[in-house]
Amino acid sequence: MSTSPSVRYQFFDHSPDASDMYQEVLTGLQAVPKRLPPKYFYDEEGSRLFEAITRLPEYYPTRTEMSLFDRCEQSVAEALGNDACLVEYGSGSSQKIRKVLQRARPQAYVPVDISAEHLEVQSAALSRDFPWLKVYPTCADFTQPFKLPEPVSELPKVGFFPGSSIGNFEPEHAVGFLRNVLNTLGPDGKLLVGVDRKKPRHLLEAAYNDTQGVTARFNRNVLLHLNEALGSDFDAGKFVHEASYDADAGCVNMFLRSLVRQTVHIGDRQFQFDSGELLHTESSFKYHPEEFERLAHRAGFRQQAMWTDEQDWFAVFLLEASA
Repeated sequence: MSTSPSVRYQFFDHSPDASDMYQEVLTGLQAVPKRLPPKYFYDEEGSRLFEAITRLPEYYPTRTEMSLFDRCEQSVAEALGNDACLVEYGSGSSQKIRKVLQRARPQAYVPVDISAEHLEVQSAALSRDFPWLKVYPTCADFTQPFKLPEPVSELPKVGFFPGSSIGNFEPEHAVGFLRNVLNTLGPDGKLLVGVDRKKPRHLLEAAYNDTQGVTARFNRNVLLHLNEALGSDFDAGKFVHEASYDADAGCVNMFLRSLVRQTVHIGDRQFQFDSGELLHTESSFKYHPEEFERLAHRAGFRQQAMWTDEQDWFAVFLLEASA
C-alpha cells in the first residue's frame, strides 16, 4: 500500500498469521524442557498486566529507566534531531515515548508491536496528544525482519528499545536481533536501548516474584492467550508461577510449574505434563556495561553514549553503526 508522506496517521498490519504462531508453539512444546516464546505474553490482557507490573514497588527497571531519561533527554533529543523517524520496538507503555517526544520532535514515529489491539489504542492516543507528529503503527513480529512503512523510507532512522527487553533474547539471539535492527534502520541508523545490569540476587528475584501476584497472573495469562488464539485447552489454574536467578548465566528464568499430571491439546496434537514439570516462558539476561558493549559490537554497533543510575542498577545505551 502506498501512502502519501502527508498522511498523519495510518495503521500498517504485517502481523504473523495463526499458522506461524501454531508452529512456534508446537516447536517449543516439543523441546526439552518445554518452552513458549515470550512474545506471546502480549495479547491485550497481557499488555495490561505488564503495565501493572511496571508500577509495582518491587519492579525497579521502569522507574529507574524513567529517571535516566530525565537525565539524558537533551542528548536523546540531539540524537533524534528534527528530521528523524523514531522506530519503537514493542510499543509497550507510552510513558517512555511520551517523555522522549516531549523533548524531541522527530518527523515520524513508528511503534512496532505484535499485539494489534494494544498497539492501536496506544498509537491513537499518541497521535491525538502530539498533533504535529506523523504516527504509523505497524503490527509485526519485531523479532523477525519486517518492512517499515513507505512514508518513512527517506527519513533517517533512530530505533528505540527501552525496558530491558533486549534481555529476553539469549545472547546469540540478541546479536541476531540487533543485526536485524541495523539492517532495518540503515547504515546511518542509531539505537537507544535499555539494559538491566547485574545486581544482587534478592533484588532480581523480588522483581519477578511480587507480593501482589501480578507477575504470576501475567505469566499464566500466556496460556489463556494460546487458548484464545489456537484453541488449546490449557488449564491455567493447574500451573503455578516460578522465577529464579541463575547467577552463572546472568539470567532470571521464569517458568510455569505443572501442579498435576495433565494432558494439553492443541489441534490434533497432545502434550503430556508431569506433576512438577517446568514450562519455560521467559529469560531475562542482565549485563555488565562492558558485556553489552561487546555484544552490540558483534552486531555491528558501537557505543556512542551510556547513562546509568547512582546505584548501577540500569543503563541506557545510545548505539550507532560501526564504521
